[in-house]
Amino acid sequence: MPMTHFSLVSDWHFEEPIDRVWALIEKTEDWPLWWRAVKKVEVIREGDADGLGAIRRITWATALPYTLTFDVEVTRVEKPDCLEGRAFGELEGLGTWNLHDEPEGTHVRYFWRVDVTKPWMRFFAPLLARVFTWNHHKVMEWGLEGARKRLAETAWPLTSCPSAHPR
Repeated sequence: MPMTHFSLVSDWHFEEPIDRVWALIEKTEDWPLWWRAVKKVEVIREGDADGLGAIRRITWATALPYTLTFDVEVTRVEKPDCLEGRAFGELEGLGTWNLHDEPEGTHVRYFWRVDVTKPWMRFFAPLLARVFTWNHHKVMEWGLEGARKRLAETAWPLTSCPSAHPR
């Protein structure tokens, strides 16, 4: 495996039912509202009715002094259990959200298998692998904190309808 490849796993737990957690995660355009690392989401291409084939360009501000922008194409949708996307651009790889009902709520496991493509990141990856891994986990920690807060603040059903979003 090249030194520029990372296989990362993050686990999130919610007291909310799976359908609400799914609605939050699958609505990528709303991530900047609750995930502090997500600075911008641009719609590049709409997908089908389930979102399959959609492409979003996401700009991330990390815990370290750099940003990343890459596109994600939705390659698999199995509502409300699995959402998968292929990343390309400043990162390349595959991200998979797996959601599972639990007696106390919902468990989410995110698998991120990715290669860095920025020249400086490729050059320093062998030395900074632990730092890059820590950075990923910090960004995911921010996501969990924001998701829990967003779910707690929004008693309304999460939907894809923009008019349903209180501002």
